[in-house]
Amino acid sequence: LVKVRFNFEMAATDAMVTMACKIRPHTAMLVPEGRQEVTTEGGLDVAGGGARVRDAVRALKDAGIMVSVFIDADARQVEAAAKAGADVCEIHTGPYAHAFARCGGDFRDGALVEQTRRVRDAALMIVDASMRCNAGHALNYVNVGPVARMVSAANALGAARLGPSPTADRGELHIGHAIVSRAVFTGLRTAVADMKRAMREASESLSTESPGRTGEALGLPDLHDFGPGQEAAPESPLGPLSPRGGLA
Repeated sequence: LVKVRFNFEMAATDAMVTMACKIRPHTAMLVPEGRQEVTTEGGLDVAGGGARVRDAVRALKDAGIMVSVFIDADARQVEAAAKAGADVCEIHTGPYAHAFARCGGDFRDGALVEQTRRVRDAALMIVDASMRCNAGHALNYVNVGPVARMVSAANALGAARLGPSPTADRGELHIGHAIVSRAVFTGLRTAVADMKRAMREASESLSTESPGRTGEALGLPDLHDFGPGQEAAPESPLGPLSPRGGLA
């Protein structure tokens, strides 16, 4: 009955793999699950998951399902995801979003610079390993721009090097809470349109005329854009920042 792309988030358990193989979603995304969690609080430990994760990936791919893993922006996890055979890595952007909120989106803040660097570097590692890069968790209308730009640029870099493939697109950002919360006041259609506009404006700011080896050549934010030289925090495409990083 699903008429749009179906991304099935699931634990890497035998029961969930069996269910996914029966449902046959477009993508199965392996995430950590805790019974007491309201939402996912960290990335899947693919490196520590060993044969359990590899077996889940293999079974899903044998059923013709594209496999994504939700991981922290960590080189060890990216390498493990590639070895496990994942098609896609979704970067957990929670630490970036929390750093953004703490400083009100001021890219002169060292913690925000570091978390942005981690997302950027992980995105580059993911496409270097011939996987697609997605991102998600705690993204909202104010903080989504830099992440949309990095994910879009990384996937464009991968496509430029590898040529057309089923996964060679600009990637996906998985955002739920911010859109639904805004929809309470604006309606769902407007809330979705506003988020799409914020993402599109960030992605369309890329310069792809001279694709090279480095992320900067395809528009990944250069670290000097996120350092002490910046005089003011960036504005949201939807309005000014509040002190907590939300819409004023």
